[in-house]
Amino acid sequence: MRAIITVIGKDTIGILAKVSAKCAEYNANVIEVTQSIMQDLFCMIMLVDISKLSADFAKLSDAMQQLGEQQGLKIHTMHEDIFNCMHHI
Repeated sequence: MRAIITVIGKDTIGILAKVSAKCAEYNANVIEVTQSIMQDLFCMIMLVDISKLSADFAKLSDAMQQLGEQQGLKIHTMHEDIFNCMHHI
């Protein structure tokens, strides 16, 4: 099982580290990351393995949203199944 985490906001030092640390806190393993800086905006998409989560998926999602609010970022966590359903014709 995997999830997609997106992060968008003003670029600051340590965004990747903070999101990765929150993943580690919930035992979500980071598989792949792509990020770019567009002028002063930080954009990241992270694919994580959630098969060994230490809490349920909703708690991870809520924790990521709270982290985003604390850091002035928009962090969205979507289960792979939902992502696939949205993009399946």
